[in-house]
Amino acid sequence: MTKNISLLGSTGSIGTQSLDVARLHGYNIKCLTANSKVDVIENQVREFHPDLVCMMNENAAKELKAKISDTATKVTCGMQGLIECATYDGADTVLNSVVGMVGLQPTLEAIKAKKTIALANKETLVAGGHLVTNAARENGVSILPVDSEHSAIFQAMQGSPRKEAIKKIILTASGGPFFGKTLEELENVTPADALKHPNWSMGAKITIDSATMMNKGLEFIEAKWLFDMPNEDIEIVVHRESVVHSAIVYQDNSMIAQLGVPDMRIPIQYALTYPERLESPVKPLSLADYGKLTFFEPDYDTFKCINVCKNAIELGGLHPAAANGANEESVKLFLNGKIKFTDIAYLNNEAMKKASDIKNFTLQDVLDADRAARDFVLECVK
Repeated sequence: MTKNISLLGSTGSIGTQSLDVARLHGYNIKCLTANSKVDVIENQVREFHPDLVCMMNENAAKELKAKISDTATKVTCGMQGLIECATYDGADTVLNSVVGMVGLQPTLEAIKAKKTIALANKETLVAGGHLVTNAARENGVSILPVDSEHSAIFQAMQGSPRKEAIKKIILTASGGPFFGKTLEELENVTPADALKHPNWSMGAKITIDSATMMNKGLEFIEAKWLFDMPNEDIEIVVHRESVVHSAIVYQDNSMIAQLGVPDMRIPIQYALTYPERLESPVKPLSLADYGKLTFFEPDYDTFKCINVCKNAIELGGLHPAAANGANEESVKLFLNGKIKFTDIAYLNNEAMKKASDIKNFTLQDVLDADRAARDFVLECVK
């Protein structure tokens, strides 16, 4: 079946791997978006011939426009351009792989335009919560998870047509590069240390989130919204090999897991081909090559970011949006050498606690909470 895809965030890790899948299956790429990588997106335009491209950076948009003036691709820029790509008439599926809060508005607009959503931007659900799930319900739109963990849960759930049959979700975590370290040992780690992920190749922000285990906290919140599960029925387990991507436990205590080599092209492809399964660009998994798979309880005392997220979703309202906004800012500060690695959890927690627990929040409320959390972090560092 021919797919017409609008790919938001095409030059990042998920974006380029999504294009591998599109290339293999001959999918049409109708729109591409990026922040500022002009050379990369120029090559993508020349290969995939999209109708529309958006660069978030205005100067990058001008440069790209000049470079591809010999093509029929239209160039736009900024949030309006991103939304134009997300709602483009010629696309039936929007694969959102942008990093950060910038992904929320285009997702909401794509849902209103009744596009199928393949979601790799976890901040959309973390910050947007019921705004996103209610909009999807009202518009009859499917949100298909691209994160490896949520895709694994989604795949495992195909074994039962009834949600009531599911007792618990098991979210697996690699533990990042600092598994087994104490809080004291993490005091003086550098960005270079934190960017050495043992299993996955990801962008800088997501790799730091893995090192702090903030990503698992954000995924905890995302799982709650995606699968409508109570907080107490979502469990995190550290699994160093990243082969079991997550699992569910049924009421009869049977556990169904999805396994595969750590390669994001499996969950990307499943979101694009669901409910079909097609040939994949990923190598097969050999359990014998791994020999053994290990599982551990998370160290909540050392990796406090998980607790920040668990507390945020327990408090509800705008607390998750604040935790997410604070984290985006604190990760930037850490990568720029302005704060210590261990400051990230502290700043995220303090900003999260200041948020409102207003239940029926609007998009503007979310954007305001995000801005306030970022400003709080910057003020603390001053």
